[in-house]
Amino acid sequence: MPPNDDRIDARDWSLLAVLSILWGGSFFFNGAALRELPPLTLVFLRVALGAAILLPLLRLQGIGWPKGMTGWTPFVAIGLLNNAIPFSLIVIGQTFIPSGLASILNATTPLFTVVVMAAAGEETLHIRRVAGVALGLIGVVILRGWGIEARSGQGLGILLCLGGALSYGFAALAARRLLKDSPPLGTATFQLMVSTMMMAIVAGVVEQPWRLAMPGVATWSAVLGLAALSTALAYIVFFQIVRRSGASNVMLVTLLIPVTAILLGWLMLGEPISAREIAGAIVIGSALLAIDGRALHLLRRSV
Repeated sequence: MPPNDDRIDARDWSLLAVLSILWGGSFFFNGAALRELPPLTLVFLRVALGAAILLPLLRLQGIGWPKGMTGWTPFVAIGLLNNAIPFSLIVIGQTFIPSGLASILNATTPLFTVVVMAAAGEETLHIRRVAGVALGLIGVVILRGWGIEARSGQGLGILLCLGGALSYGFAALAARRLLKDSPPLGTATFQLMVSTMMMAIVAGVVEQPWRLAMPGVATWSAVLGLAALSTALAYIVFFQIVRRSGASNVMLVTLLIPVTAILLGWLMLGEPISAREIAGAIVIGSALLAIDGRALHLLRRSV
């Protein structure tokens, strides 16, 4: 694991941008697939297909399987905290609140991660870092707007999405302590395999997916996009960043997701960018620079 200096490896800034695109798409894919699939079944398909996509790559890379219960224990913890719990809570939450609001609530992940790491004694609770995360969250709100509408179950949806963000914070702690030497591809595959077994049981008991009508082409396209891009590929990138820059820093991607979503809409769909969105993006960029700390350090040296 990287030294505990709160800085992001220079190579990983570009990977964070890629990851923000991959994970940002998950809110769109979820929204599309939930029209025909219940939430827990959708999560099961996401992790199961993601694992199936990665398994051949695991063999090609010659990565060995964990040995015995001791070898699998870290992936059980990561599969539960990083997949089964947050995916389920956020997807269920999206049945009560809009995808835009869910992405804003997901941006609280770095704040929860900082608190969890400090409470566990893994990282010092630096004022600069806490202030930077809070500033970034303000930037997300400026950029996206709260988008709160009066609808039934909205309070529950907000709490569920916040619970998912908190679970990601505990996942970061588990990743720091348990995955020091695991290759990114192996970690991504094994955690998805374990979470597939978890979700097969939960979805089978609660929703009995074998009784559902066969979804249409659009729904299957959304599920495949969710599994291949927002899960399989995203987790390879995710654990690569974790190894170099640390579990807390990789969670900053949730601040970038709304920015990349708006930029993609502008580049690919010709959607206009408002002054409010530009202001929010500037605030988020300033927050990330403050969290990383190197720009502030150089500024002090030059004064």
